[in-house]
Amino acid sequence: MKLVTAIIKPSRLDPVLEALKEAGATGLTVTEVRGFGRQKGKTEVYRGAEYAVKLLPKMKLEVVCPADRAERIVDAIMDAAKSGKIGDGKIWVADLESVVRIRTGERDEQAVLD
Repeated sequence: MKLVTAIIKPSRLDPVLEALKEAGATGLTVTEVRGFGRQKGKTEVYRGAEYAVKLLPKMKLEVVCPADRAERIVDAIMDAAKSGKIGDGKIWVADLESVVRIRTGERDEQAVLD
């Protein structure tokens, strides 16, 4: 089992969700987050005053999947989220020791597959 986590631009969320459905993701969690990487924030003007936005809005997606689907899911996120500009995001994949569906007690792949 793998946990695929991605940080993407909010504007790319809908295309990424569509790509994940096509790639066979059976469920995911989306969280609104803030952060920075190489972008280091940006400067904006409000009522004539300039101010720095240090933490930019991002979307965090988490997908639990069988190990054999992880690469397909990573590729789907990459293709849908890529704009070619700084701030497109990051994806990382981690091993999961165990997954349990609370309602039924199913474990591991049975807990994440339909």
